[in-house]
Amino acid sequence: MRYLVGLSRILVGVLFIFSGFVKLNDPIGFSYKLQEYFGEGVLNLEFLVPYALVIAVFIVIYELLLGVTLLIGYAPKFTKWSLLLMIIFFTFLTFYSAYFNKVTDCGCFGDAIPLTPWQSFGKDVILFILILILFLNDSYLKPLFNKASLKWVVFATAIACLYFAYHVLIHLPAIDFRAYSKGTNIPEAMSFPDDAQEAVYNYQWTFEVNGVSKKHTTNGSYPNVPGEFITVTTELITEGYLPPIHDFSVMKNGEDFTESLMQEEKLLILVAYNLSKTELQGWAQIKSALSKAKAENYKIIGLTASGPLAISKFKSKYALNFDFYFADETAIKTIIRASPGLVHIKKGTIVDKLNWNDADDF
Repeated sequence: MRYLVGLSRILVGVLFIFSGFVKLNDPIGFSYKLQEYFGEGVLNLEFLVPYALVIAVFIVIYELLLGVTLLIGYAPKFTKWSLLLMIIFFTFLTFYSAYFNKVTDCGCFGDAIPLTPWQSFGKDVILFILILILFLNDSYLKPLFNKASLKWVVFATAIACLYFAYHVLIHLPAIDFRAYSKGTNIPEAMSFPDDAQEAVYNYQWTFEVNGVSKKHTTNGSYPNVPGEFITVTTELITEGYLPPIHDFSVMKNGEDFTESLMQEEKLLILVAYNLSKTELQGWAQIKSALSKAKAENYKIIGLTASGPLAISKFKSKYALNFDFYFADETAIKTIIRASPGLVHIKKGTIVDKLNWNDADDF
């Protein structure tokens, strides 16, 4: 049993540290995922949405610290109860999400390792078994050092986590796991290979024949059967190839400018997914970047999911003399974890991304 507990201790501890770190690297992204869970269609806890970022930072630091305390053997009773309660909650959450198809990506490992809800639920079931082994055999969870040293390890880890969280919040994630990382050519990331696997669907056609409802299954073609057509439903059999970037488009007045903008030699995009929620002081900070860009003959555009009226009022209020284009809010949030943020693109390739705090570095 000692070896089984030791193996479970290492696996759980390392997994909690890794999971906590990848989310701590991008707490804003994890807060977006929490907002989905707090939404009306999932847990219906909308009063928590404004506090999603604070909750996200607390959860990921707590998760990472639990991994550390488990490995070094600090406060074993508190650690085992915390692990058990946390895994029970998240196992329920991932099952609920998977069974009712509420959230398509749990966000357990951020954007580093995307998991479907059922994959996440399976992972949590395995973790629950390992944690239960630890919970029932906590006598084997011996500390690695003396208690005074253990406290300093936990304290130093907590301080390091807080500093790292602060750093990525005022700048950008230290490691960019998303499809829009620096060096990515957007048109190439949106393209389909010639041998790309196409999605396979079954189509269930319902007809009424002589007063009796009958179903016919095809792979898409309309069935040549007698009777009156009632309805059709589709069932995904095999998922097709999905390019890394599949939801990116830049629109203005109903016209798609994506292709032409991706041909620009010097393009600077000021990104703000929602102008009513943007950091207002950031627009004053980016003036230096705008001045440099204008001097170097950059094409400067704004990118937002806000409507024309909001754009017009915002441009007037802050005396902005460049055009705003429309893009999907989720795509904008994925591009950069800053509002406003700066994205420097050359011939469709992302050269640099900056938080508004770093506008002087443009």
